[in-house]
Amino acid sequence: MHILQITDPHLYGNASGHLRGVETDSSLRNVLDDAFAGGTEYAAVLVTGDLVQDDPSGYLRFKSILGNLNTPVLCIPGNHDEVDVMQISLEEPPFAFCGTHALGAWQIVMLNSCDPGHVGGRLGLEELTRLDTALNASGAPTLVSLHHHPILMGSRWLDAIGLANSEDFWRVIDVHPHVRGVIWGHVHQAYDGERNGVRLLGTPSTCAQFLPHSERYALDGSPPAYRRLVLHDDGLLETEVRWTLPVRARQASAS
Repeated sequence: MHILQITDPHLYGNASGHLRGVETDSSLRNVLDDAFAGGTEYAAVLVTGDLVQDDPSGYLRFKSILGNLNTPVLCIPGNHDEVDVMQISLEEPPFAFCGTHALGAWQIVMLNSCDPGHVGGRLGLEELTRLDTALNASGAPTLVSLHHHPILMGSRWLDAIGLANSEDFWRVIDVHPHVRGVIWGHVHQAYDGERNGVRLLGTPSTCAQFLPHSERYALDGSPPAYRRLVLHDDGLLETEVRWTLPVRARQASAS
């Protein structure tokens, strides 16, 4: 079963909106073109936050770009999202907001880690309880998704705006051995690690990237990207990050 993860598209209501030198609308479209170019059939598209850049009208643009996909589009909010508006905007298929979703032999638990008024995240008691309840209710191999990173990324400025109560999160995860992976956005860079047998995955943005291991905020020159996951019935998780080529370079390589 194939899953496509995209994250941090930072859309505006206007297609020409730019963030950190990138036109976010066309960048997202290019990423999707690349992801679907090989004919892969995805069981779902997982979008891990910051769908918009503080612009609620961007949800209409998000829906227009992804609404025609013949697959569920599973979305969680990030710190730049307007959570209430986002939830209302994505209340109809193919979109889904947070919740727990069964896909084949797996389940995906989607958490809201937004902490109103803060760039960093926090999982409230309700979300932690919902996570524990979902993991108790099913022993299926599970992928847990949230926007804010629950581990240290090795960048002082970025780690100051991660998941503030990561210890509470791991306290729940550690007693459920059928959790196979934890996946997040927010960090605008690639990460692939492991903790107690759980795969830990951070994914670059569909627009601009942060410089890894930087003490202060800094941008990286890496291109937009997305992540492909293959979830096997026996609980094996395979994954790769794919970096996209600029439009002209991609057209030249195909000619």
